[in-house]
Amino acid sequence: MLLNVQDIEIAYNRIKVLWGVTLCVGEGEIVSLLGANGAGKSTLLKGIMGIVPLQRGSISFLEKDVSKKRPWEKAKMGVAYIPEGGRVFPDLTVEENLMLIASLHKEAFDVKENLDLVYSLFPVLKERLQQKAGTLSGGERQMLAIGRALMSKPKLLLIDEVSMGLMPKLVSEVFNTLSLLKEYGISILLTEQNVPEALAISDRGYVLENGRITISGNSEELLGNEMVKTSFLGL
Repeated sequence: MLLNVQDIEIAYNRIKVLWGVTLCVGEGEIVSLLGANGAGKSTLLKGIMGIVPLQRGSISFLEKDVSKKRPWEKAKMGVAYIPEGGRVFPDLTVEENLMLIASLHKEAFDVKENLDLVYSLFPVLKERLQQKAGTLSGGERQMLAIGRALMSKPKLLLIDEVSMGLMPKLVSEVFNTLSLLKEYGISILLTEQNVPEALAISDRGYVLENGRITISGNSEELLGNEMVKTSFLGL
C-alpha cells in the first residue's frame, strides 16, 4: 500500500477535529475524501503532509513510518500537497513558479521531462510562461498549482478542493487531467465537495462527517448509497 493512515486523531488546542481516522491509497489509485465544510477534510490532508501534528495514530508511506516527518521530508519522499484555492506565488511568472520547485529537486530527476509533462497536460501554461501568476484566471492558477506540484515528480498528490471557484467547464477539464495522471504512475487523494465529478475519476472514496469516517467503498457503491445521494447529490 502506498499510503496507510491508521487511527489518527488531530486537535487544534483542545478542540478535537479528527477522531480515529483510518484510510489508505494504493499504487495508481485515485481516492476521494468527501464531506461537508468543517468535516475535517483539509485537516486530514495537512496531518498526512505533516503540516499539523498528530495526537494519536500513525501514517506510513511506501511502508515507512512517516508520522513524525516534516513536510519537506515527505516531499523528498514523493508526496506533494496542493492546498485549496490554487495557491501560487503571484509576483513570480508561470515559468518561475515551475522552476522554483524544480530547483529544489534538481539532483533527483530530469527537469525537462517534467516540464514536458506539465505542458502536455496544461498547454495554456506554456503560452503564459512569462506572465505573472497573479494575473492568471482562477482556472489557470489551479492548473499552475497542479503543474508546480508535478515538477517534484511525486508518487502521491494530496489535493484539497480542486474545483473550488472554477467555472463548470474548467472543473471538468481539471478532473479529466487528474484522471490522466494515473497513466504516469501518480496516485491521488483528493478532498472535494463536487461529488459526481470526484467519484467519476476515483477508484474508491471515503465520507468524512464531524471528524470521523462514516462510509467507505468503491465509487459505484458510494454513488448508490442513500446517504450520499441525500447529503451530496440532492436526490
